[in-house]
Amino acid sequence: MNQHIDSSARLGDGVTIGINSIILEDVKIGNNCLIGHNVVIHAGTEIGDNVRIDDNVIIGKKPLSSPRSIFKVPENLSPARIGSFCQIGANVVIYVQSEIGERNLIADMATIRENVKIGNLNIIGRNVTVENFVEIGDRNKFETNSYITAYSKIEDYCFVAPCVATSNDNYMARDIERFNHFKGITMKSGSRIGVNATILPGKTIATDGTVAAGAVVTRDVEEAAIVVGSPAKKLREVPETQLIRNNLDKQ
Repeated sequence: MNQHIDSSARLGDGVTIGINSIILEDVKIGNNCLIGHNVVIHAGTEIGDNVRIDDNVIIGKKPLSSPRSIFKVPENLSPARIGSFCQIGANVVIYVQSEIGERNLIADMATIRENVKIGNLNIIGRNVTVENFVEIGDRNKFETNSYITAYSKIEDYCFVAPCVATSNDNYMARDIERFNHFKGITMKSGSRIGVNATILPGKTIATDGTVAAGAVVTRDVEEAAIVVGSPAKKLREVPETQLIRNNLDKQ
């Protein structure tokens, strides 16, 4: 079988590795992992037990840097870490210095950038992009084609519908003042964003705050408020039966 496994890599018991896969220096893979075909696992990556990694995945990729990039890539980025019982779909790219907890599902073609921390039991859907310097808690759901901008923080039990767009630069790449104001979005526990909504830089969606489909959020969303429209305005309160505290057993 055509594959490359560096002599310094440490593989646990019951690990299966597909054709043309490459495992580089000092990689650590736990027990009972299934590695697909054409997978590249870069140096130092740590993978827990019972992890499934599908075909054409890259883990531990180093970021590129254009001469025009605002932030330069630092030296000595720490290796990527993947927790036990994760499932990683085909064509996923997970960058160096990302920390992913246990029992996460990362679906086909998703991208997880460097300096991202993800907790446990999240669903990161097909073709989702999580940019750098993002923190994600536990039991969140990000559906197909949603985009989580850099410098965002998402707590627990949040929901992001398909094609949601978030942003972090009110200056749209002009005026050096922008360097003092980069900020992504904040989603407090139990907050939700509907399909095709847009959230502008630095906005906070409070606990149980709910953004309707297609809304454009230009100001913070209050706790348990439903906002609609462009610009989004409060319509009414989230029904008691929908509050996260009354639904934890269903999550």
